[in-house]
Amino acid sequence: MTVPNSKDNGKNSGGTGDFDGTIANKTRFGVYFFPETLKTVDCLYKSDNCSNRSEFIEKAVRFYCGYLLQNKPELIDYLAPQIGTITDGIIKGSEQRLARAIFKLAVEVGVQTHLLAAMSEMSDSALFKLRSGVTDEVRRINGIINFESAVREQRS
Repeated sequence: MTVPNSKDNGKNSGGTGDFDGTIANKTRFGVYFFPETLKTVDCLYKSDNCSNRSEFIEKAVRFYCGYLLQNKPELIDYLAPQIGTITDGIIKGSEQRLARAIFKLAVEVGVQTHLLAAMSEMSDSALFKLRSGVTDEVRRINGIINFESAVREQRS
């Protein structure tokens, strides 16, 4: 977006790349900084992948404007892409870890089930009664299964 400047009538405006890669006309104007502030800018602008002070200051002003607009509807344009990217990364990482853990648990449960089935001589009615009782127990204890309490229950 070009802001007209009555002093230069567009003479000092140049078509240059904006911080987001779009081509835009920029208006030149004077700004006064304390020497310490300029030293800080000179130390940091290259680490932010900016080619010059002007680009660094442009990014800083846009960021600060977004900060000031945080309670306004314009905030969506400022934060939405950043939040979306971060959230996607967190969800994908968690999803992969959970999927691996669930797969490993399913394999272990399958091994135990086949091992017990090979050693068991339980009738169908007793198996149905056991499954129903365990389902109720898991609901009651919120899925926190304790081997010692299962042994005590089976012995009683």
